[in-house]
Amino acid sequence: MRLGLLILFGVFAAILSLSIGALPIPLADLTPALFGRGDDIHITIMQDLRAPRTLLALVIGAGLGASGAALQGYTRNPLADPGILGFSATAALGAVLALYFGHRLWITPAALAGAGIGAALLLAMAGRRQSATVLILAGVGIGSLATALTGLLMNFAPNPWALSEIVYWLMGSLKNASYDGAVISGSLTLTGLLLLFWIGPDLRALSLGEDTAKSLGVPLGRLRVFLVLGVALCVGAGVAVAGAIGFIGLFIPHILRAIFGPDPARLIPLSALGGAGFLALADSLTRVLSVNGTVMYLGILSALIGAPFFIWLAFRAGRS
Repeated sequence: MRLGLLILFGVFAAILSLSIGALPIPLADLTPALFGRGDDIHITIMQDLRAPRTLLALVIGAGLGASGAALQGYTRNPLADPGILGFSATAALGAVLALYFGHRLWITPAALAGAGIGAALLLAMAGRRQSATVLILAGVGIGSLATALTGLLMNFAPNPWALSEIVYWLMGSLKNASYDGAVISGSLTLTGLLLLFWIGPDLRALSLGEDTAKSLGVPLGRLRVFLVLGVALCVGAGVAVAGAIGFIGLFIPHILRAIFGPDPARLIPLSALGGAGFLALADSLTRVLSVNGTVMYLGILSALIGAPFFIWLAFRAGRS
């Protein structure tokens, strides 16, 4: 029953994302427009704008949700976030470098390269130590350095237009979604999701403690490598095409854990489904709130939704 409701939520969010916009498309016209039939305006809007945007929202949301659930399982901390390993920051740094030098066409490959470099640095810094604490410390350090370098580039932006372009990109948005971006992000995210799904049973054993996991035959070194690569692919692919979008990997697994339980092997795919639906719904809301030429950015909206949720959690914990 609960799984069925979660699936219905994802389907509802996708349909809403396809239909809502400056020119709403009636539900009866969605499928014909998607396959090139019906009103020419609806066909153009659907095939060139709504379909790739919705697809990207579902893909990126799935990657962020699953990454958060996997990291929370690995660290055994329900408040862990994909950004804790620094991949969001290093991917953003790569994209900002491309914008700084005026090469917009290089944003996606530069962001992916940034995420890859971040993953390589993280594994190198963590060394052979299999402790989650060491991995987190290395990730926080890498992320902080990447954030500082991003700020430095903004400080020395060659002109106000370059600075504004960097700032708006960092806010996160799907308004420039395309099928090319969806294919690139989708293929990388799918690879990352498969890695995270693969390590789910090992994370379940790890929840009993590292010593117990070792005694059960869990290869902690391989687990860490797969985790880092899976999160880097999911997060890097999202940042590369949509900019910085936070909080999804933090509160979606947290909510679903209260509904479905803490088992990481189950929570990772459920969080992928929940994250996909949430981001599609949030992107629809940005279109509703973007009026009179003012754009509501997806990264801002996700933070506005996510931050109060954790303030409420802190308030409830303080009173209990």
